[in-house]
Amino acid sequence: MRIAIVDDDPLVRMGLRAILGSEAGWDVVGEAGDGEAAVALAARERPDVVLMDIRMPGVDGLEATRRIVSAALPTAVLVLTTFELDEYVFDAMRAGASGFVLKRVPPAELIEAVRVVAAGESLLFPASTRTVIERFVAREPGVTLPELTEREQEVLRQLARGRSNGEIASELFLAVETVKSHVASILMKLDVRDRTQAVIAAYESGFVAPGSPSD
Repeated sequence: MRIAIVDDDPLVRMGLRAILGSEAGWDVVGEAGDGEAAVALAARERPDVVLMDIRMPGVDGLEATRRIVSAALPTAVLVLTTFELDEYVFDAMRAGASGFVLKRVPPAELIEAVRVVAAGESLLFPASTRTVIERFVAREPGVTLPELTEREQEVLRQLARGRSNGEIASELFLAVETVKSHVASILMKLDVRDRTQAVIAAYESGFVAPGSPSD
């Protein structure tokens, strides 16, 4: 696992490096203190995951996320934030970030978050990311989803609830590989990069309504 750390606070970077660098097989390949340096670092090192602070001087983490995603690098962006309900966090996810994690989370949760996004899944915890999406997303008039099969619709609703592939498989009595196939089909039909983008599209089209049951 190759990881890059982006934060304008050197002490935060030091702490993150100590936590992540202690994991067997994980390598912190570089650090950056602003968005401009983050983009250059990602292009040069092509890390698996970038931990990205949002509020930084100069080029902020939001713009840096857009540039990294648009460059089609093999890199997942995991946003670091102090605030759960932060409009910048939502904008970062729309820009292509795979999710976010609070800076105050215990080390074990941070490590698990990195594992999740490195595995190609989005970090969609119902109590955090889902709340951010519901708060800031607006239904876009005239926006409709492409035609999905009944099973794909069920899977998309589960994605919007923050469920992992394993949880969806258990809920719908499917094999995990079958769920992965449905998710891939949904992403292709919606023409989106990842699960987070699919969930945002589901809310914007009205397919999923804010306040929908999470269980």
